[in-house]
Amino acid sequence: MRIALLVTHLRPEEKLLIAAFEARGITPDVILDRDLNFDINAGAEQTTPIGTRWSDYAVVLERCVSTSRGMYAQAILNAWGIPTINRYATAALCADKLMTTLTLAQHGIPQPQTRLAFTPDSAMQAIETLGYPAVLKPVTGSWGRLLARVTDRYSAEAIIEHRETLGDYQQHIYYVQEYVNKPGRDIRAFVVGSRTICAIYRTSPHWITNTARGGQATNCPVTPELDDLCVRAANAVGGGVLALDLFETPEGGLLVNEINHTMEFRNSSAPTGVDIAAAVVGYALEQAESAAVNA
Repeated sequence: MRIALLVTHLRPEEKLLIAAFEARGITPDVILDRDLNFDINAGAEQTTPIGTRWSDYAVVLERCVSTSRGMYAQAILNAWGIPTINRYATAALCADKLMTTLTLAQHGIPQPQTRLAFTPDSAMQAIETLGYPAVLKPVTGSWGRLLARVTDRYSAEAIIEHRETLGDYQQHIYYVQEYVNKPGRDIRAFVVGSRTICAIYRTSPHWITNTARGGQATNCPVTPELDDLCVRAANAVGGGVLALDLFETPEGGLLVNEINHTMEFRNSSAPTGVDIAAAVVGYALEQAESAAVNA
């Protein structure tokens, strides 16, 4: 069985995945996204940057740092009938916060109240409808970058004015979310296939709790409630290997905030005691075997 790992560079996660594959007797081919040069019309029989044919791979595990590179590579490979983890359709939903929110709403998944607006005036109306504080987010992005919590009309107007001066059209799309008064932490849960394999609390004195921004990871028990909600949310966007960010509400409920399709996990195996890389590799091999049977 031949497996490809599509990467930007080898981060700790990719090194753990390679080790987990090797523990199963498979050495994956590592393909760098900067070397990709797809002939769109040639199909899967063309050679990869390392000289193999794309059709030789039972599955391609996408681990690009660049969302756009990974997503478009998945789109091409899926169009050629090559299985990828995750699928393009799932990546496209998760890469866009509005599309994630819309999909979760269609499936009845609890999430923070969210509004979308396209002009400064309608953005202010959206913010004041939700009430202060509110959170402004870019529709694409990761690691907690470019989030803004606005606490009054003056700060909201300042953020909106700043975004209006930026050239990127996405800065003129106002994704406005209610501020959830979480208990100094949020939850990141890892779904692989049909189950939530583990979860962490990310605790920080800052309202942004990402570990990339200094949040501290500790084990979060996977309760039946948490597992059920995470699996339903993962299935809503197409399933696969996903990391979900959830908020605990003051009333004791859970809200799904975001879903990540190319997850980082190096800070999560130790506190949870779960070998996340091994679980991902096991799932990848199951998908490869299933594709071979159905070919």
